[in-house]
Amino acid sequence: MVAYQFGCLLKDKRTGLVAAALMSIVPGYISRSVAGSYDNEAVAIFALITTFYLWVRAVHLGTMASAVLCAFAYLYMGASWGAYIFISNLIPLYVLVMFCLSRYSRRLYTAYTTLWVVGTMLAMQIRFIGFNHIVSNELLAWNGIFLALQAYELLRFVRTKLGAKMFTKFLSLAAYAVALCGVSMLVLLVLVGRLNPWTGRFLTLLDPTYAKKFIPIVASVSEHQPTTWASYAFDLHLLVFAAPAGMYYCFKRLTDENIFLLTFALTAIYFSGIMVRLMLVAAPAFVLLGAIGISNLLHAYASDVRADSDAAAGDSAGGAAKEETKVASKRASSGKKANKVAAETGPLPNSRPFALGVLAIIFLGLRSYANHCQWVTSEAYSSPSIVLMSGSGPNRMILDDFREAYYWLRHNTKPDAKVLSWWDYGYQITAMGNRSVIVDNNTWNNTHIATVGRTMASNETEAQKLMHYLDADYALVIFGGMSGYQSDDINKFLWMVRISGGVFPEHISEKDYLAGGREYTVGPRGTPTMLNSIMYKMCYHGFGGLMTAHGQPPGFDRVRHTDIGNKDFELEHLEEAFTSEHWIVRIYRVKPLENRF
Repeated sequence: MVAYQFGCLLKDKRTGLVAAALMSIVPGYISRSVAGSYDNEAVAIFALITTFYLWVRAVHLGTMASAVLCAFAYLYMGASWGAYIFISNLIPLYVLVMFCLSRYSRRLYTAYTTLWVVGTMLAMQIRFIGFNHIVSNELLAWNGIFLALQAYELLRFVRTKLGAKMFTKFLSLAAYAVALCGVSMLVLLVLVGRLNPWTGRFLTLLDPTYAKKFIPIVASVSEHQPTTWASYAFDLHLLVFAAPAGMYYCFKRLTDENIFLLTFALTAIYFSGIMVRLMLVAAPAFVLLGAIGISNLLHAYASDVRADSDAAAGDSAGGAAKEETKVASKRASSGKKANKVAAETGPLPNSRPFALGVLAIIFLGLRSYANHCQWVTSEAYSSPSIVLMSGSGPNRMILDDFREAYYWLRHNTKPDAKVLSWWDYGYQITAMGNRSVIVDNNTWNNTHIATVGRTMASNETEAQKLMHYLDADYALVIFGGMSGYQSDDINKFLWMVRISGGVFPEHISEKDYLAGGREYTVGPRGTPTMLNSIMYKMCYHGFGGLMTAHGQPPGFDRVRHTDIGNKDFELEHLEEAFTSEHWIVRIYRVKPLENRF
């Protein structure tokens, strides 16, 4: 519904209808909506697009009432998702672009000033935002543009009251005063500790290599990986080709609304390339651009078809002068309409068969888009992440190892038992196993997470000490070598090493786990540090004698496609407590420390 209103505001009702149809099933948004893996982004993207629509409407009308509505939508976005900062930086960027293009107006000033005042007061009522909305570096553009606009309007007012010579002196004096006040305020905020620094995620968006260098725990999350071209085709399909056409039409007809859409689209496309999770933000931009492109093409070629049809009908009528006059009038009307469309869309081949061919291609593309979205929704984004499926058709297998293991934890361990695992599974263990975990998805203490990573990367003797230090009764690992499950702990292990090595460099070094200093392998070429780590042993305990693939030796890892390097070993300080049916979840009991006396 918001996409429809946005499309109507950008061009016309036809564009709004196309935008609504595209938005309703676009996989890039479905992935986090009620049809996919439902998360708070389902609400947040709606709030994001609503805020942008109301902002463009406020600029278009130049009324305070429209800007107040936008401020309430901004409040909704701030309460829903931390990416409200994207809005807080994109709107000031748009104001700056409008100023550089000499399109600044009082409508823009009224809209931004009202939004800043009301939006800031509302956002500060949100508990986790609070006063940060004023002192955070991430909102520097939001506050800086507001002050700049007030200064600019003041200068415009003073200029009407002073002569040219006096105004030049006043301008110089004002520049020095503003610079002095700005530096003083900045120093004061730094000294009192009220100026919050940029967060790691924000810096990662500005420098794609920042997280990998300085915050490996952020870079380790799969959602924070760079986006591949295949992901764009998978999540956007036809829109990958329709959006550039829409961008062309926006550049051809630069209105205030189109300039905002271009600003939104270009920044969203850039950020989505850095972090695959932000495909969520890019999808609405692709939808709106694609709607403009498709709508313009449909309107242009449909007008050509209608013009030729009217002309043919007139020729076949013949005879009466009245009919000829009517046909001539229709031809003139159709010609004017076609010329108007051609002026908007550019020179197009004026041939009925060609126009019909283009329309057929567009409709085939839309049909393919609908089929693709249906398939993606049903096969990729509607599958639960707890119950796994392997194969297809009659060969489909259900892998219920996660629920099986969590059920075992719930009924076979003490109620106060604590489980050590990587943070990815913390919420699942707590909710489904009803047991406490050492770290989970909301653990903010990087040192604590690094300690868990150090435990997994240590040998068995050292790991036992660390497990007791962390007060862990059980250790849980996810292993895919038997079933072929790709997202297991061995594939994530190198990130655990990097995270722990960043905090404990004297104990953990990444090169000790890489064969020849470069190759990460669990095969015969694996380093002694890797093959003796507790992560390796918990995953591959008892695995060396199993036949997992036809024509392969025992102990063949189906994920890494290699014969494991350390097959015959026994655990000394841990004992196997539970292994699920397909070996995906393995749980070990931590033995007590030996009496030192």
